[in-house]
Amino acid sequence: MKIGIAADHAGFEQKATLIGLLKDAGAEVVDYGAFAYDAADDYPDVIVPLGEAIARGEVQKGIAVCGSGVGVSVAANKIPGVRAALITESYSAHQGVEHDDMNLLCLGGRVIGPMLMWEIIQAYLKANYDGGERFQRRLDKVIALEKKN
Repeated sequence: MKIGIAADHAGFEQKATLIGLLKDAGAEVVDYGAFAYDAADDYPDVIVPLGEAIARGEVQKGIAVCGSGVGVSVAANKIPGVRAALITESYSAHQGVEHDDMNLLCLGGRVIGPMLMWEIIQAYLKANYDGGERFQRRLDKVIALEKKN
C-alpha cells in the first residue's frame, strides 16, 4: 500500500518516527513535507500537497500530524475527494474507514504519544471500506454535498 504522510512543525519529529515504522511494516511511504523543521510553518501549507495526492489517487491513504490534529483535519476537508478525521483511539481509526471511507488520518503530535499513534495507524491501515448499501448511501450524500459546494 502506498501511504502519504505530512506534518507541520508540531508533528515533524513524529513524522520521522512514523515513516520508519511504516517502512518497517512494508508500506511504501511518500513524504509530502515539511522537509525541514520550521517553527513558523503553517499546517495548511503541508496538508495541501498530501490532500491533493489523495484526491488524485496517487496514494491510497494519508496520515497528517500537527499539534492537536485539528488544523490538518479542518484544512484537509476543504480539498474535494478528501475525507479526513482527527482520531485519538483505535476504534474510530478502523470504523472511519469501514463506514465512512476515511482516506486521511489526522493525529495530534502534542496530545497523544508514539505508542498510541502507532496503534491507531495500524488499525487505520488494516481497515477497508465496507461498501454496504447504507454506508454507500451515506457516502454518496457526503460526496453530493461536496459537489454542491
